[in-house]
Amino acid sequence: MGLLPKNRDLSRPLERLEIPVDASNLQLRVEEVNMRLDLFLQHHLSWKSRSAIQNLVRAGQVRVSEPAGQREGAEAAAVELRPGRRLRHGFLVVVDIPAQARVSPVASGNDELDAVYEDDCALVVEKPAGLPVHPSGRHLSDSLIQRVHAHFAARGEAAGEQACRPRLCHRLDRETSGLVLLGKRAEAHAELSRQFEEREVEKEYLAIVQGVPAGDSGVIDYSIGSARTGSVRLKMAVRADGQEARTDWSLVRACGALSLLRLRLHTGRQHQIRVHCAAFGHPVVGDKLYLGGDEVFERSLSDSLTEADWRLLGLGRQALHHHRLVFVTPVSGERVEVVSPLPDDMAQLVGDGDVRE
Repeated sequence: MGLLPKNRDLSRPLERLEIPVDASNLQLRVEEVNMRLDLFLQHHLSWKSRSAIQNLVRAGQVRVSEPAGQREGAEAAAVELRPGRRLRHGFLVVVDIPAQARVSPVASGNDELDAVYEDDCALVVEKPAGLPVHPSGRHLSDSLIQRVHAHFAARGEAAGEQACRPRLCHRLDRETSGLVLLGKRAEAHAELSRQFEEREVEKEYLAIVQGVPAGDSGVIDYSIGSARTGSVRLKMAVRADGQEARTDWSLVRACGALSLLRLRLHTGRQHQIRVHCAAFGHPVVGDKLYLGGDEVFERSLSDSLTEADWRLLGLGRQALHHHRLVFVTPVSGERVEVVSPLPDDMAQLVGDGDVRE
């Protein structure tokens, strides 16, 4: 479940988070939901302490609407100053972000952007590891989409009726590096997004994993769904009742106890490569969740990883790179192939030799 308002304009600074109180997300029955406001927010805003959340509530930055008011949406929510206010299923909690805390993508002053392909309809950029694709959670002040919009504003293409306001066609995890495709205008974005939805886009990744797989290639087709266990809400797992998922893999080269794999996605499930590699017995190096586990992941959120954690992980970020992207550009109907080389931090682990087929 996302915390951001649906269909919001990513060219504008984030003004609020809207969080519905939903029994299924809390893994409770409807009649069991009776939760304190501060505990509910701590559940969803895990990077904030309970005292910080209570201060947020007492400062008047949190609003609550009961089910009858949700027809009018977030605007009908009333300010709630009591951290102990009880919430039921169907309530809506709105966290207002103070104006001074909002960072405009144009005003951020960060115009670092590595565009590797551009035409009148499509834009492909390189996302560095550690940069989120859009503002969320603990990362509101700098994101790939903010840098893109700042870049186009600096070029003078972000105003007027023919404004160029690129929109993301897909996402990468914050720690994953590599290629990201954007549609430069609404019609182009719709067509490129359709290609993703109908699995017409070729997506190929490079990953460094622990161990050396048996054989040179294969298919991982375990179904994937929410883990529903442990303390990390976003964790996925192999589940018999999950969504179909398929990942083709091939061995590029082995380097001691590590292997560089080429992976092609046929589906786009959340954390698909990371879940599949872990279930395959070869977790992605640096993966704090699927290699390290819940406790390591939670320590990483508070910057409190131990020396043992770092030895286990082997890299400061998950060793996953979106290496190759093939799509049809709406501007001409031609096939476009974009390739990104293995980044330096990954090459230091397995060498920087040829990764072409």
